[in-house]
Amino acid sequence: MKHFALIGAAGYIAPRHMQAIKATGHGLVAAMDPSDSVGVIDSYFPDSAFFTEFERFDRHVDKLRRGAEPDRISYVSICSPNYLHDSHIRFALRSGADAICEKPLVLNPWNIDALLEMERSTGRKVSTILQLRLHPAIVALREKVRRANRAGKHDVDLSYITSRGKWYHYSWKGDPRKSGGIATNIGVHFFDMLHFVFGELQDNVVHLSENLRAGGYLEFENARVRWFLSVRDEDLPAAQRESGQRTYRSITIDGEEIEFSGGFADLHTRSYERILAGEGFGLEANRCAVSAVASIRTARPHGRKGDYHPLVAGKAP
Repeated sequence: MKHFALIGAAGYIAPRHMQAIKATGHGLVAAMDPSDSVGVIDSYFPDSAFFTEFERFDRHVDKLRRGAEPDRISYVSICSPNYLHDSHIRFALRSGADAICEKPLVLNPWNIDALLEMERSTGRKVSTILQLRLHPAIVALREKVRRANRAGKHDVDLSYITSRGKWYHYSWKGDPRKSGGIATNIGVHFFDMLHFVFGELQDNVVHLSENLRAGGYLEFENARVRWFLSVRDEDLPAAQRESGQRTYRSITIDGEEIEFSGGFADLHTRSYERILAGEGFGLEANRCAVSAVASIRTARPHGRKGDYHPLVAGKAP
């Protein structure tokens, strides 16, 4: 049985990591979060040590590292705010453990280069959760695109609106310096999925860039993609607002809707199974999406010029 530590235990995504650790037959022996709202640990690993101060967590992990080999931590799972991922990955590698990090892996592509060097110097490994690459509908779509061998590129529209309340503005997620901005915070996994399905990124144009919404155009080897992201309630289609739904997700390819709203329940567990088998998605797998969102973050918006998403102009989907 492998021993795990977890950073960011009070976060939204942390229970999926705890479930994956338990489902793969391993143990969580140490967890850390500045917030003590972590009662969910009881459902998985009630005997895990817990710390609200990173310094004490660091000391505990180091004590285990210097102790008997069976007690040492093999993996550190990282569910902390985006801007801390790079630091916490480094902590894991320095502690003699492999890192399993939620997306976005880091905020900037040059951070990947530094982590590659640290992997080489420590002999440890960094893996990322890119669960959409394991979703059966996305895997099937990728194979369909590869088999099609069509002369022209696919036309894709991506819309993702997930309404957030006032709390969002006061949390780290509402601070672009910490979240990386909306494209990084809620879009990076979609951009990775598009790269996974349609190949290398060839062009990246930003039409709209605001704190709460953004839109642009991405061109891949096999697709032209218009995208729009928002956390504003007023951007939801009327049908969603009237029914009380706070999320709208739509991906169309050549006018055909792609359905993959279900099938997410066990994707973190499947990700852990692959990582433990030495088949996880490593640092380089993240480069395309991280580079794309970093460029979006710093780009000067073109406005309503060229091939822009209809929602950039406020048109209903």
